[in-house]
Amino acid sequence: MRWLMALSGFVTASLTLTHAAPPIDPATASRSAGTRGSHRVAELPGEVRSEVMAPPSAALDSGIDAAKVTVVSPAPPPPAKVVIRPPSPVLIARRAAEVPVSAAHFERARAAIDRGLAWLRSSQGPNGGWLEETQAKATDQVRASAAAPLAITGLVLRAFSQRDAALRVDPAVTRGIEFVRRGAWRDGRFDPDPTGSLGNYVAASIALGLVPLGTQQSGEMVRECVAWLKANQWTQAKGVSPDQDWYGGAGYGNGRRPDLSNTQVFLDALNEAGVSATDPSVQKALVFVSRCQNLTQFNASEWCRNGRADGGMVYTPANGGESMASAAAGEGRAGEQRPAGAPRSLRSYGSMTYAGFKSLLYAGLDQDDPRVRSALEWLLRHWTFAENPGMGQEGRYYYLHAMSRALLASGRAMIVTPDGVEHNWREELIDAIGALQSEDGSFRNSAERWMESRPELATAYLVLALEEAIKPVLQVEE
Repeated sequence: MRWLMALSGFVTASLTLTHAAPPIDPATASRSAGTRGSHRVAELPGEVRSEVMAPPSAALDSGIDAAKVTVVSPAPPPPAKVVIRPPSPVLIARRAAEVPVSAAHFERARAAIDRGLAWLRSSQGPNGGWLEETQAKATDQVRASAAAPLAITGLVLRAFSQRDAALRVDPAVTRGIEFVRRGAWRDGRFDPDPTGSLGNYVAASIALGLVPLGTQQSGEMVRECVAWLKANQWTQAKGVSPDQDWYGGAGYGNGRRPDLSNTQVFLDALNEAGVSATDPSVQKALVFVSRCQNLTQFNASEWCRNGRADGGMVYTPANGGESMASAAAGEGRAGEQRPAGAPRSLRSYGSMTYAGFKSLLYAGLDQDDPRVRSALEWLLRHWTFAENPGMGQEGRYYYLHAMSRALLASGRAMIVTPDGVEHNWREELIDAIGALQSEDGSFRNSAERWMESRPELATAYLVLALEEAIKPVLQVEE
């Protein structure tokens, strides 16, 4: 058996970083050769550029408090060209030779996935969903939503359907699909959350769960999810201008501000559904993601100008800017509690920086774009699996899931941190997650925030992270 020696442009070694080595080191090139698929570069059509930068086409949505919307000018312009990346593999690899990991790590990951899926099967509710009776209140919402189980069920469906094509018709999956259909397609019309509190998160999670099924029926359901997501993005159609800090983002709902967590899952769903980086909705989201980054070259927000310009990401630039890491550091979510006389700034943190890094790639930016380079440099300076940098244990499982998806999207087999240490991120992730798994196959975070202490959600996150780590990226010859 030998590796096919045809490097795709997706993981070229041309990128150099201020604090990191190229993505593929010559010493390990043979393990990274023969990557599946390749990317192409396309001109962003002039009509898309015009649409992204156009003035509002309607009055400001009545649900928005105009006092909460801040003008931040100039808006980061759309790129002249975008990278069209190949679709992500759907199923995990059949054998270790298709992934740059050792055979032992590959088998360890598959065993952990199967134990996690077995536990999830045992925890399925009587109606076919997961956490069926749970209500959840989003960060900026005033009341809890009963639609949270639909989102969690979507994630679990994805975990099952990526493991093996045979599981797509498994009774647990069939019952889960019906649970989602009954809950989100009332009277035949797609409505992810009647309360409006979690609509974006629910619609995106359902799409992510249905895409791998690949049936005509699931395809139509995904198209309805995508149409709903696009219609609810904060754009000119809702009276938001490109020079306002809400522009291009997605939020939970009810007229509340957009945030990077919702925007990244919005882009996840569009990317998995095959929406191109040239799509106006994707390029509008790029404007929002760029404003989440501590990088003054593309972000004119006051909090960014006052900050460290470290390339990391915050929770949202909307409403003047918020960061959960600033709150964790005792500075207030909006940085309003910084010491007297200190200019207001916001702290970057791990989960949002991986979410933003991945979103920049989905939006078609290449590896040399300053936003991509700076975000990656921040991540390499804070390389860890032990916590969510800036947040400790809070959001750690979300962080590991975002990390896995982002690094797979980057096309990197090896990571070299600023101390010169080379890391096989897949093997390290498999080891870190394996150490967290309970004897019964489940996972749960000791930190309760964001529902990660609920094993159904925590197990879905980490099974999905493991699946990303062993998706096939190498072609081999027998």
